Amino acid sequence: MPEYRRTKIEGATYFFTVVTYRRQPVLCLPESLDAMKDVMSNVAERYPFQTDACVVLPDHLHFVWTLPEGDSAYSVRLAMFNKEMTKRLGSSISADCAPSRSRQRHREGTLWQRRFWEHQIRDEQDFRTHMDYIHFNPVKHGLAARPKDWRCSSFHRWVALGAYEEDWGCDGAVVFPDGVGGE
Repeated sequence: MPEYRRTKIEGATYFFTVVTYRRQPVLCLPESLDAMKDVMSNVAERYPFQTDACVVLPDHLHFVWTLPEGDSAYSVRLAMFNKEMTKRLGSSISADCAPSRSRQRHREGTLWQRRFWEHQIRDEQDFRTHMDYIHFNPVKHGLAARPKDWRCSSFHRWVALGAYEEDWGCDGAVVFPDGVGGE
């Protein structure tokens, strides 16, 4: 089995991609969105972090988190998020996906893929690139014509803060460097 090496820098900012098992399109369902808000709040209460940006799509989500000084335990937070989401949603939304023998052996549910993508944000330009990637993602996947049309995104908050013009990305000409996103 390969060993996965992840960067662990205390107080750093990270970009994450988390994908549903077998790409089930269940994350934008009202019960999923309600659970996600509660679970994120509960995780942040127990293990503080700041959500800088996020987007929820039917079969995956992206977010940028900044951890507190002296803390690099993003895996603990993600594990708690995944476990609580699975507990809350249970088999109600993943009943069509029978778990593989391997998943049964490891006592894994059928809501999330086993692994997640993580990238440590290196500098201000890298932060901006990943913010743009998150906010343009619904357009990239054909779910919205413009970033402002997708409601499950932090784009609207960043427009209100003046970081984006409301019509940003409307021409569809946003290009990202190779390797950004981890999808």
